[in-house]
Amino acid sequence: MAPFRPSSSVERLVVGLGNPGSAYEGTPHNIGYRVVEELARRHGVPRAKRGFDGRVAEGMVRGRTVLLLQPTTFMNDSGRSVAAALRAVKLRLEEVLVVHDHIDLPFGRLRLMEGGGSGGHNGLKSITGLIGAGYARLRVGVDRPPSTDPDVVAEYVLSPFRESRADVDALTAAAADAVELWLDDGPEAAANAVNRLDG
Repeated sequence: MAPFRPSSSVERLVVGLGNPGSAYEGTPHNIGYRVVEELARRHGVPRAKRGFDGRVAEGMVRGRTVLLLQPTTFMNDSGRSVAAALRAVKLRLEEVLVVHDHIDLPFGRLRLMEGGGSGGHNGLKSITGLIGAGYARLRVGVDRPPSTDPDVVAEYVLSPFRESRADVDALTAAAADAVELWLDDGPEAAANAVNRLDG
């Protein structure tokens, strides 16, 4: 099979983080995957193909040519996939948005920001280590367990959502809306709108 080659017209890269395999479907750690899939569904983006150590698809989203990427390297090595895609499309860091779970936000809350630290998120650590910190990130609140023990936290984000399917679908839709705002209005205006909704 020929390797995936993005077109020269790609304007934005949207990355949804998660872990590959059926064991991780329906878990908080895979909310980034869900958001990318929702964007593809809404906008009729062609079926994802293998490329850049992930699943990748190119299509029109809100009038822009967007590359949608789901790294399949496992979370801790997501940077390898993102760096490969970024080299191929030759975008600036501010034209990249990474969607990921965030345990320090209550379930349902969203935070859109440019740059910043990893917040202990291993996917972000991997990406920042390879491309730098200047990309945008959409933090999707999934809440945290009562314990700060790393093993308990890991089990929490790698176990199925405790919330209802309807609530998870609503969160996915809201996060996809936020990505669309970023594409429409740019990072600052989108962040003001998204973050204000949460109070």
